[in-house]
Amino acid sequence: MEVEHMKGGLRSRNHNLGLKRIKVREENDEEEEPLSPMARMFHQPESNIYIVVIVGYKRLIDLDVYKITLTETFLKHPRFSCLQVADEKSGGEVKWVKTNVDINKHVKVPMVDPYMASPDKFVEDYVANLSKTPMSMSLPMWDFHILNLKTSDAESTVVVRVHHSLADGTSLMALLLSCSDALPSFPAMKKKPISRGAGWFPIWFWKSWSVLLLMWNTLVDIWMCVATTYFLKDTQTPLKAPSSDVAFTPRRIVRRTFSLDDVKLVKNATHTTVNDVVLAMTQAGLSRYLNRKYGQAKSDGEARESCENNLPNNIRLTATLFINLRASPGIYALEEMVKKNSKAEWGNKIGYVLYPFKIELKDNPLDYIRDAKAKIDRKKATLEAKFRMFMAKVFVRFYPTKLAKFPSTTMWFSNVAGPQEPISILGNQVAFIAPSLYGQPVALTIHVVSYVNKMSMVLSVDENIIADPYQLCDDLEEALKLIKNCVIGEGGVIDN
Repeated sequence: MEVEHMKGGLRSRNHNLGLKRIKVREENDEEEEPLSPMARMFHQPESNIYIVVIVGYKRLIDLDVYKITLTETFLKHPRFSCLQVADEKSGGEVKWVKTNVDINKHVKVPMVDPYMASPDKFVEDYVANLSKTPMSMSLPMWDFHILNLKTSDAESTVVVRVHHSLADGTSLMALLLSCSDALPSFPAMKKKPISRGAGWFPIWFWKSWSVLLLMWNTLVDIWMCVATTYFLKDTQTPLKAPSSDVAFTPRRIVRRTFSLDDVKLVKNATHTTVNDVVLAMTQAGLSRYLNRKYGQAKSDGEARESCENNLPNNIRLTATLFINLRASPGIYALEEMVKKNSKAEWGNKIGYVLYPFKIELKDNPLDYIRDAKAKIDRKKATLEAKFRMFMAKVFVRFYPTKLAKFPSTTMWFSNVAGPQEPISILGNQVAFIAPSLYGQPVALTIHVVSYVNKMSMVLSVDENIIADPYQLCDDLEEALKLIKNCVIGEGGVIDN
């Protein structure tokens, strides 16, 4: 089947059909392993996705030393020295096939003018152009782009690009961090204390009720996910792509950095989590942005006062919220990462849930916190993410062209905690880390990642739909300020 979605001459990135079919040598059969169902899903036409990690360094990069370090660390993982090859003897099944890696074909060093007027814009444009550039299937599907150019927040920048079939973002970030001088520490996961004072009947009743609630919530969420995938659509807002053709369009990746201390101040005052605060500020920021857009539409493009409510009623805006499903999440030493059956659980071990953002202007900014906490607490009492991963595997294996696709939502969202102290990756001290994607079937993707005392929101947007991503960044930043000021002014206590 040929991909028919070809807009403006832009080439389709459907490598699922373009996989080079070669006869696999029998003497290498013991080394070959078929792609997992999730890896195969990321070769489907509307989910042929690439991970992009932008790493800013605090000094210029010594190219020769960097290549040597990369070879001695990153390349030790077997996935980065394997081709994806269709085996004709197995009916075209795609397998990992070991190959020799020429590091010079994977490390790109463009010529740059160190005295250019706008280095930050150059780096941004360079990353955007990568989303237009095909990656050869004749090589392992990854590359490093080294930009020895001083920007506003780094002395040099490295752009890492990896096809999503190799691994998810968590695996890739874990591998990069395992190449640091010392394993970084991360915020500890807090567990709810178990009450020991209650009698057996209240405990039994609560556990039984929790199981029933889990089953009911899971059934409801499964139905909503199926409905959203096939017929229940989000409202067509200025943030939503009109069709899944958006998966084949270039992306612009921008980021905005916030104070993690401000986020923690709100978290502690409202007795919530960092994730609750991030989702609350995202809901508030999206509401501000859409309110301005609808206001401009009413006044023929002229700006209207942001305090005036221009939003239509009952906007349905859903995010696909990705969740790490690893049994033992964390960062492991490089030697553990490269083992065949590593505890690090390499690959695409992700599920997702549907998260509804309620788009409205609220008089009290703390109401956004209340909304986020209630929705996340509800999502914790469901097996939706695990079920979605299971069904994705089934659909890819048996019905790849009909059912193996992501729900038709407005945006994708991911939030991960980063290192708590400064680290060095591949021998260079890191100034910032900014992960993102392109190739996804939505016009807006937001990744949130923390590093030391900063938090970055990284936006991947289709400029044909969201032409002003920095305005959206401004609205997200203003949303956090409003919530923080409300906390400081009112004491910020939320009734639980």
